[in-house]
Amino acid sequence: MQVVDLSRPGEKKKLLAAAALGFGAIIVLWWALFGFGGGSARPTRTTASATPTPRTTQTTSRPQQQAPAPEVQSLADLAPVEYVQSSYSAPEPKRNIFSYYEPPKSAPVEKVTPTPTPPPPAPVLLASLSPSNVYARTADFKLEAAGDKFTPAMRIFVDGRELPTTYKSPQQLSATISASLIAAPGSRSVVVRTPDNSLYSDPLAIQVAAPPVPNFNYVGIVSPQDRVADKAWVQDKNNKNILVVDRGDIIGGRFRVTSISQKELVLTDTSLKIKHTIAMSESDKSAGALSRPTPKVDSEDDEP
Repeated sequence: MQVVDLSRPGEKKKLLAAAALGFGAIIVLWWALFGFGGGSARPTRTTASATPTPRTTQTTSRPQQQAPAPEVQSLADLAPVEYVQSSYSAPEPKRNIFSYYEPPKSAPVEKVTPTPTPPPPAPVLLASLSPSNVYARTADFKLEAAGDKFTPAMRIFVDGRELPTTYKSPQQLSATISASLIAAPGSRSVVVRTPDNSLYSDPLAIQVAAPPVPNFNYVGIVSPQDRVADKAWVQDKNNKNILVVDRGDIIGGRFRVTSISQKELVLTDTSLKIKHTIAMSESDKSAGALSRPTPKVDSEDDEP
């Protein structure tokens, strides 16, 4: 490349001309690309309308007049329109009658029964009763209570009834049971305690059994004229045998004949001293000898 020699008189002019030419080319290129306007270029916005706007052209024809605005009849026409969107309800699908919901079976809940708390032991011990078994309708008898921690202030209670009690020792008490307390069969509760119930024992029971009864029917009486002794006809219910008994006789191994009358026969248990009354009944006569009438006594001997 050849180097420019500025010492020569024509070279400086050529250099200045070339620089001016390059600067002008740059100005022309800038104007072609960007221009020399002071404001920035604004984008043109087009507004879409429902009706197309007629394109105006510079013609010699008369321009069209704009249509007048519609008149407003009322303020309600200017109110905004409220649009309520309706809910869409799909039709119910057809149901299968053979398909239905079955709730799951719950596991059975086991009931837990709480263990009852045992009551505290009684401060006084009642170990035994003597006798513990008696027959109803017997006479008064003495009851012996054996145990521990008895005091002179303690009493024997039978079915809640306080009895006069004899203190013998811390291990023994006694009381008399009246016949009225054992008039009927059943169980009698016996407790040893103080009247204020500060000291007490667990209850024990006396069993009152029904006494044995004679198994006989009173079917007739034979009275002699001298009225010295009467004889009774009795029938054994087991074998239907007829027995003729006098006062004082023992029948059934334990029942003594103590009274004979035309209404009733009285038998006394020789072991328990219990009286049994049997009313006369002629409807049970089954033997031939019972059909014989009772001998008639003299009228002067009849009792009024």
